[in-house]
Amino acid sequence: MRRLYQSSVSIVCIIRLYHSPMPANEIIHHALVLNLHQPSGNLEALLDHESWEPREILEAMDRMPRTLWGYEDVARVHLSMSGTLLETLSNPDFQSRVYGYVDCGALLWHLQNQALFRILGTGYYHPVLPLIPEADRAEQMGRWRGIASHLFSRTDFQGFWPPEMGFSMELIPLLKRFGYRYVLVDSNHVEAVTPMSWEELRYRPHIARHGDDEIIVIVRDRELSDAQLSGMDLDWFVNEVTQRTRHCDFEPLVTTATDGDNGGWFRNHSFEANFWGLYRNLLDRARAGTSPIRPTFIDDYLDQHGAHGEVRVLTGAWNTGWHHGQGFLQWTGSELQRDALARVAETSKAVNDTRWRAGELHRTDGELLYLLEQAMWHLLRAETSCNFYWGEAWVWRAHEDLNASWANLEQARRCLGE
Repeated sequence: MRRLYQSSVSIVCIIRLYHSPMPANEIIHHALVLNLHQPSGNLEALLDHESWEPREILEAMDRMPRTLWGYEDVARVHLSMSGTLLETLSNPDFQSRVYGYVDCGALLWHLQNQALFRILGTGYYHPVLPLIPEADRAEQMGRWRGIASHLFSRTDFQGFWPPEMGFSMELIPLLKRFGYRYVLVDSNHVEAVTPMSWEELRYRPHIARHGDDEIIVIVRDRELSDAQLSGMDLDWFVNEVTQRTRHCDFEPLVTTATDGDNGGWFRNHSFEANFWGLYRNLLDRARAGTSPIRPTFIDDYLDQHGAHGEVRVLTGAWNTGWHHGQGFLQWTGSELQRDALARVAETSKAVNDTRWRAGELHRTDGELLYLLEQAMWHLLRAETSCNFYWGEAWVWRAHEDLNASWANLEQARRCLGE
């Protein structure tokens, strides 16, 4: 197992820290966030050609509730699940194909356990929201709420996960319109407006404002998240968190956020050699009171401690394997990527203008509405972040959906007599 950092604390200090009950004023709250996403049709395609990979992905998801059963008193996990993933998991045909090793219906049922899980809002097709037209952002978010409200039997989703952590301040009014209380942002893009220390900036919730709207921002610790994704030692993690928060004169909130189904550490079948083995050991220590770290739900922390100070969040995404996230270069670095995004904007304007004209004419005939809906969902699927993430390798997928969107749009215009 790879260790990313080395502890500088003596053996005596480690023993005292890890095996003695912690005073109440030394509690460190930990919010674990996991992002789960699969592009539309991806798992089905993998089943046709590489059956081992979708099995590992699905088993990584199924491992979550099974690991946490019996830990409802201490386990706290936030999940972001894209609409396309939820669509696949709830599809009866897909469920029957994978039933031999994962019961997707049971998995969705277990994830409704609010003692263990908080579901975060997101965009249906997992777009980098600042890169898509403003008119489409509400469509992405509204459609996600539709499927999530149905599958999880609730309408209250307090937190929002921007796909790829792609955030800009102009999203704040829309998030408030959808009723979100807080949004997760990456630590490398947060700047203090109210004077505050490094520890306060990173380990306290804050307020961000855009115009007359404001929202609470929860800051993801980038370095600790990198360790969480790559594989780490529990003693190292406890010591690192303790050292980073040692100057806090408040109860800190340390947030780590990564993918939850990618990478060998999350997919490893050996319990002691994957993330969930480490996390359950952390839960055992929290239950015994021998660790300062207490898993928490973000909304529970906010209820008790609130938000402090104002910050500004620079436009950007989380770090990827190739890029630090500033400027969205991962998704816009080549001319082909930029051309495809420009075509997305052109198609969006045409689709939304035609929908508006149909509304002005009070047209409700079934064929027209069907064609407009087909044009819209092909447009939204074209905006999937994965179409642009892999350099130029998947850009063709965006163009295929855009071609389909234009074909449906032209038929809809003929229905309107244009």
